[in-house]
Amino acid sequence: MHIFDDAAIERVALGVIDHTLPKSEWTHAGHFAAALWLCRHRCELTEADEIRTLISRYNEATKTANTDTGGYHHTITLASMRGAADYLASYPEDVPLHVVHSALMASRYGRPDWLLTYWSREVLFSVAARRGWIEPDLAPLPFWKPL
Repeated sequence: MHIFDDAAIERVALGVIDHTLPKSEWTHAGHFAAALWLCRHRCELTEADEIRTLISRYNEATKTANTDTGGYHHTITLASMRGAADYLASYPEDVPLHVVHSALMASRYGRPDWLLTYWSREVLFSVAARRGWIEPDLAPLPFWKPL
C-alpha cells in the first residue's frame, strides 16, 4: 500500500484538478486521497455535477475515454465521495489528512470491493450505474442521504 503524507494527498488532488496527476497514481488509495482533500479544502467540487465534470475531464486529459464500459462511473464516485466525507467528519478538523487517509484505507473502504456489500456486481457495473446514480440493491449505505 502506498503511504501518503499531507503534501502527497494535496499533490494528488491538485493533479486531478489541473490534469497533471500521472494516470498510474490514480489508484484506489489515490481516489480516496483526492476525495478527502476535496472534502476538506474544495467542498464545492464534491457536488455530483462538479465531481462528474472534474473526473471526466481528468480522464480525457490522461487519454481515458469516458464510455459505457470505462472511465467515469457516477454511482461509484458518489458513493465513494460520500463515504470519504462521512469518514472525514468523524475526525476533528485539525487531524492531518494523512492520518484520516491511513485509517480510511485500513477500514472496509480500503478494500477495492467494498461497494459490493451494497450493490450486486450486475447492478454496480451496469451502464445505468456508470451514467447516473443507482440506489444499492443489496443493503442501504449507512451514511447515505437520498439524492
